[in-house]
Amino acid sequence: MTKLNEIRDNEGSSKNRMRIGRGPGSGKGKTGGRGVKGQKARSGVALAGFEGGQMPLHMRLPKRGFNNIFRKDFAEVNLWRIAQAIEAKKLDPKQPIDGEALVKAGVLRRVKDGVRLLGSGELTTKLELSVHSASASARKAVEAAGGKLTTVVAPAEAAAEA
Repeated sequence: MTKLNEIRDNEGSSKNRMRIGRGPGSGKGKTGGRGVKGQKARSGVALAGFEGGQMPLHMRLPKRGFNNIFRKDFAEVNLWRIAQAIEAKKLDPKQPIDGEALVKAGVLRRVKDGVRLLGSGELTTKLELSVHSASASARKAVEAAGGKLTTVVAPAEAAAEA
């Protein structure tokens, strides 16, 4: 049995840090791994994109595109993935299936701004699904299997309306 005063790291699990600028014998002396001369050999250098006062290339090029800050990022799930989870007995087809149930079953990692149902795959069981958005093919497939699909307001939208 090991004693508390005998506990130590495994051999080779940690290395001593390289002490730079400590003479030619160290292998990291003189220039200290910085090459030679100039601004980059000094401390406090910030040269990313700087072109000596000339307008940098990234500023000379035109701006393109647009990022919509109100865009909804849905967690997408296909019908085949839900069918697979039902076959594996991770989802109960008799219970209503929503985002929380899909996360619990391991079908989705997280709900994000809501769940969007996509129509890839076949559905044979009758399901009661509650999602934030669904493609036309997914809606048709669920109703063809005798199920019911309801769309709910995404959590982000509900918070904005309140």
